[in-house]
Amino acid sequence: MIDALRAFVDAHPRLFVLTGAGCSTASGIPDYRDAAGAWKSRPPVSFAEFTGSAASRRRYWARSLVGWRRVAAARPSLAHLALARLEHAGRIAVVTTQNVDGLHQKAGSRRVVDLHGRLDEVECLECGAVVSRHDVQALLEAWNPEHAARDAPAAPDGDARLAADPEGLTVPDCPACGGALKPRVVFFGEGVPRGRVEAALAGLDGCDAVLVVGSSLMVYSGYRFCLAAAERGLPIAALNLGRTRADALLALKVEAECGAALQALAPR
Repeated sequence: MIDALRAFVDAHPRLFVLTGAGCSTASGIPDYRDAAGAWKSRPPVSFAEFTGSAASRRRYWARSLVGWRRVAAARPSLAHLALARLEHAGRIAVVTTQNVDGLHQKAGSRRVVDLHGRLDEVECLECGAVVSRHDVQALLEAWNPEHAARDAPAAPDGDARLAADPEGLTVPDCPACGGALKPRVVFFGEGVPRGRVEAALAGLDGCDAVLVVGSSLMVYSGYRFCLAAAERGLPIAALNLGRTRADALLALKVEAECGAALQALAPR
């Protein structure tokens, strides 16, 4: 099947690549879903929960205080590195990623649409000011040394599986207006900013095929690009372990670990 994937890539010199959590699992960042597309654990906090309750925000930041350290220290996987090499060789027009870890950029990819935002940025829900996640982490650790000393199993997108309620956690607020801070990522139940969708669709218009890497496409925000490709008559290939929401639209599906498979395709 790797030969079939190589033939697909060779036949389509301008690829629109859509990536998901499967690219980052080898970097130590867990994914959300199993091979059947079902949740592996309970879904993460929703936008409504985060914005509607100070207690929910405190629970989020308690887990993120522990989980962010793994994301900040994560290094690109073989999949990220191979995609960067393919871009540098002129084979990839744009990478649209559902991930929020910034690992495509760390690997050297330059034409990246961060569809769901980036965890390394934090924004104010009141005034829209943007601050560095590293600065927020420094305050969380300085103000909450007992919480900062804890450890817990990793969860997707910088979360951690903490069981205890974070009593007494002090959470930084906006330095500009005192409003509540939120990671600059799209939470479940929150819409993707229109500008990002338009940027990705503009990239799709300049491509001759779509390659999905490491995504089940169960979330519509990513699946929409497969629908758009089908409307444009563009062939779609998927490199993913397990089923995808777009299986009926695929011209080719390869069920293999994406890092090893892409390494076999990318120029050295």
